[in-house]
Amino acid sequence: MIRSMDVEYLSYKKTGYFTNLITDYLEETKALRPYYNRFPSLKAFKAQIQEKKAQYPDNHRQMLVEALRHQYKEFEISEATSDHIDSLKASKTFTVVTGHQLNLFTGPLYFLYKIISTINLCKELDQAYPEYKFVPIYWMATEDHDFEEINYFNFQGQKISWNKEVSGAVGRLNTDGLEEVYEVFKRAVGSSRKAADILELFEKAYLKQQNLAEATRYLANELFGEYGLVVIDGDETRLKQLMVPYIARDL
Repeated sequence: MIRSMDVEYLSYKKTGYFTNLITDYLEETKALRPYYNRFPSLKAFKAQIQEKKAQYPDNHRQMLVEALRHQYKEFEISEATSDHIDSLKASKTFTVVTGHQLNLFTGPLYFLYKIISTINLCKELDQAYPEYKFVPIYWMATEDHDFEEINYFNFQGQKISWNKEVSGAVGRLNTDGLEEVYEVFKRAVGSSRKAADILELFEKAYLKQQNLAEATRYLANELFGEYGLVVIDGDETRLKQLMVPYIARDL
């Protein structure tokens, strides 16, 4: 017999793990409200939608779709992702964006948590605002330069690293040298069926793609494509051109 259990929740503040700034923000303390636009509750998205709608012209949408189609041209994508890309042309489509560095083989677990949370929030918003469409986006930090922060992952207490002399934007790095990483990982992961599936994913992502940006796109697409995740690389000329008026204004 299965019995129901009482569940008790501990507030972030009572954990003692988070700073006062974080807990005050989560509790919507009045003293902090002048420092941010809106608290991200479901009801607050109504005003956020109207604000974004007024700020984002249709020609930007068209250029965004063209850029995404170009970035995905060598990849097989799910129907859900393809539909989401096309839906970005419509003025009633909005995005929920998360971003992360191009950590080797996802790196820390919160890479996955970020994307899963973004997908789940889109589902909640679809239900709360059925007149609009919400698309989950993973923005790859392809122009980050901190290779030492992303060139490894941990597996069962072992740090598996990609040792390479590099400079510049990490997204443009070719995948040379990852064969050695694959062999180290292969010895560590074992010979089970699940291990074989994981190794195949690593091989297709990192040994068959030209650079780290393409490898990370492949990996994220394989893991989350069925949920309609759209992966975007900001290191794209046509997208950067949209920023020119804003940069000129700031200068």
